[in-house]
Amino acid sequence: MQRPRYAKASGYESHIMKEADRLGKQTIRDFGEQWNIYSDNQGFYGSTQFFLDTVSPFLNRENIFGQKVVDLGAGTGRVVIALLVLGAAHIIALEPSDAFKVLTHNIGLRRRVTFLNLPGDRLPAYGDIDLVLSLRVLHHIPDPAPVVKAALRSLRLGGQLCIWLYAHEGNEAYLMLAQPFRKITVHLPHRLLEVVTVILHNFFKPYVWTCKILSLPWARYLCEIYDKLTPDKQRLVIYDQLKPTFTKYYYKDEARALLENAGFKNVRVYHQRNYCWLVIGTKA
Repeated sequence: MQRPRYAKASGYESHIMKEADRLGKQTIRDFGEQWNIYSDNQGFYGSTQFFLDTVSPFLNRENIFGQKVVDLGAGTGRVVIALLVLGAAHIIALEPSDAFKVLTHNIGLRRRVTFLNLPGDRLPAYGDIDLVLSLRVLHHIPDPAPVVKAALRSLRLGGQLCIWLYAHEGNEAYLMLAQPFRKITVHLPHRLLEVVTVILHNFFKPYVWTCKILSLPWARYLCEIYDKLTPDKQRLVIYDQLKPTFTKYYYKDEARALLENAGFKNVRVYHQRNYCWLVIGTKA
């Protein structure tokens, strides 16, 4: 972004930092509200199968069992529950928003889980974590670099960070429609946004049916994931696209650089179903 010629660099950069901080805090509040309303993890949405699909091809049952894992942005706890089922030795569930009480209620007191009500950049530098996960989270953080660096400090040598991000590539047509619409929906109160979500859900059904016949944009995701969700979780997916104040769709080079710039090595990027990036890097 080019600086205005009339602005001092320090003043301009200070404004950018303040705006990023404002957007970040508002987005945290957005998710606190969202997860207090949509608080359960029922059905395929909260299943181990869905989790394993999300982290494939980089992670599987074998390299999660017995590991010490951090879940950055744990929300309602669906990833934590999957990690427990898969036999993780210990899970540190970090959630900065008001959804923290939903998280602790859904998981309950377990010896294998530690709860942290902190933002990601304040993750303690444990130095012995095997795996840090941040799934469907970092694209909602205006400045994710401090979070990625905190993840690096928490890991042991050879430990890995795995992140899931919205991709720009593959979503161009969707973004042309969604981005102007979001300028309105991010300001709507919950009740009105719910009405909009129900209308879009009904409008969207014929498109999903058509995707089963034709190769349309998002066809693989809609047929292989979205169509397996219960109707209330399908509406949640739509709501989740419309509500957060900040959302970024990453280019491949940006997704890779997010980890490489923090010091991660052997960074690999996978274009999952042509609509998101799964990125994994190692602390060396």
